[in-house]
Amino acid sequence: MDLYALLGLAPGASNADIKRAYRRLARRYHPGINPGDRTAEALFHRITEAYETLVDPARREKYDSGGHGPPAGSTTQSFEFAGFDFTIAAQGPQAATFTELFADVLHPAFPSDAGKPEAGADLHATLAVSFADAMRGIQRQVVVTRQEICAACRGSGSVSTPEARCVPCHGSGSVRWARGHMLFSKPCAACAGTGRQRHQRCGICNAQGRVVRTEGITIVVPPGTADGTRLRIAGKGHAGRQGGLTGDLYVLVRVAPHPLFRREGDDLHLELPVAVHEAVLGARVEVPSLDGPLRLAIPPATQSGRQFRIGGRGVPAMDGRRGDLVVHVRLVLPENVDERSQELMREFGRRNNEDVRRALSAE
Repeated sequence: MDLYALLGLAPGASNADIKRAYRRLARRYHPGINPGDRTAEALFHRITEAYETLVDPARREKYDSGGHGPPAGSTTQSFEFAGFDFTIAAQGPQAATFTELFADVLHPAFPSDAGKPEAGADLHATLAVSFADAMRGIQRQVVVTRQEICAACRGSGSVSTPEARCVPCHGSGSVRWARGHMLFSKPCAACAGTGRQRHQRCGICNAQGRVVRTEGITIVVPPGTADGTRLRIAGKGHAGRQGGLTGDLYVLVRVAPHPLFRREGDDLHLELPVAVHEAVLGARVEVPSLDGPLRLAIPPATQSGRQFRIGGRGVPAMDGRRGDLVVHVRLVLPENVDERSQELMREFGRRNNEDVRRALSAE
């Protein structure tokens, strides 16, 4: 047995490298950490033998000069551990590490949950819509790339063939090989250890059971959808394995802001510019809404900031009702006032000399 390969080292490794490798592997496979695990116990003893040989200068020199035979004091034995694979050269930069050498032992070829159903993963997408489209509702397509069940093998990864002797294992059900004084074997992966082949790999999905498909999916955006709403489309995620459930598609809706309306819940808010004379004398003005222009009566002496609520002209709600349109009056002063207008305003001030700031001096 190659003691260097057992520790995952090259023949020229230093004593420090040997000690580090031994400590790492001994901590992992010590019988006290793996009680009842006979495989781990056997590996621990082999690791210890390799370490004691290589860390001692005299024994290491004897071992190196005599080739990769057993350490001093050992008797020649043959071991059979199902799952060992020494197909990689033990020297040079491609030398196998200890974990690589015993990977099949630590991870059995046929795990007990190999046929357990596995649910498919969910997919996520983002859909951008305008404010008007979100208010009235719309249908849009989202293109996704998803995994679906292979139609050729129905998700099994293999297709039926006439029964025949397994070629890789010659019908024995296991593959065996030797390296030095150790004999290795593991169940044949081609026939799952039966020695007979009744199936072959599906060439359509490369034995994965699923194929990749790009699909356009129609998304229904309900009326009144708010920014940040997440829509779930069931069964449009990745297909599951071994009969597992298919995942879902989740679409995040991003609604663009409107230049005039501000949404608060199911209500829409609008700032309405009103001229001075309209606020003083009253007026009937045109107000925009989702349903087209509306006529709103501004009563005389309307103050800036006053609100008018128009029922049923807001956002469509899920229960079929609608919110309100809330109009906020914003008083707008003229930018250019000629001499005649200034005189009229002075006259207006003399006739209406009420102290509008009296509340500021009240105790």
